[in-house]
Amino acid sequence: MQLFGWRFKGDVPTDKKYVVISVPHTSKIDFVWGEFAFSSKGVKPIIFIKKEAFKFPLGILLRRLGAKPVNRDRGAIGLVDQRIHYFNTNDEFIVCITPEGTREFRKKWKRGFYFIAQKAKIPIYLGYVDYNKKVCSIGERFDPTGDINADMESIRNHYKNLKPKPKHAEKFTFDFS
Repeated sequence: MQLFGWRFKGDVPTDKKYVVISVPHTSKIDFVWGEFAFSSKGVKPIIFIKKEAFKFPLGILLRRLGAKPVNRDRGAIGLVDQRIHYFNTNDEFIVCITPEGTREFRKKWKRGFYFIAQKAKIPIYLGYVDYNKKVCSIGERFDPTGDINADMESIRNHYKNLKPKPKHAEKFTFDFS
């Protein structure tokens, strides 16, 4: 990270289990900076990536970086339930999720990260990647209240105030729903 002028900002959570959302997500390189940031602090989150990306040779690299394939086929166990299973069967588990669900422009965030945290009774950390400041952070702790609309508004306001600069600004908005 230092070689390219990047740094990690903030503290590493002491929680054994949590969800980190990584915002904004507009480029494949976001994964690389996030992985460098986590590794620099000894944090080993799981990043779920569609199983189709795990074809040779990329699959070998993704597995070494701690990524796990996720089955998005119809009839498969739901994505939220797949992740909750990991939380329920591990003493320590950290997952990093991009709530946009894609690197393309989205006005609506997927809310699976919220349901995972709520059902597994774990906190959400409001992580970010800022290309202007060359900073990565796990961010502040957020505990879901159960009022998803109010909580999503609070999360939206957090990121609006923080204003992390995406790699591709045209692919991100702070006015998500």
